[in-house]
Amino acid sequence: MPRQSISFTSPNNEWLKAQVDSEEFTSKSEVVNDLIRKAREIESISMRLIHAEQSGFTEDTRAQILAKIKDEARRNAV
Repeated sequence: MPRQSISFTSPNNEWLKAQVDSEEFTSKSEVVNDLIRKAREIESISMRLIHAEQSGFTEDTRAQILAKIKDEARRNAV
């Protein structure tokens, strides 16, 4: 796995430290990787919503599409 060196503002560093201290994560790197995964998931959902709206192949609203995608993600969660 590639290593990176990044800097954080004091508030962000404290927040990251609190996540590790809560024992939900074992390191700041794990927190950052989790945040990136979630951001990528949100980006993917957003792109799917835009595509669905523009395709004209559905009568579903944005909220209905989002609900279906979230339900699918929950079913596929590991």
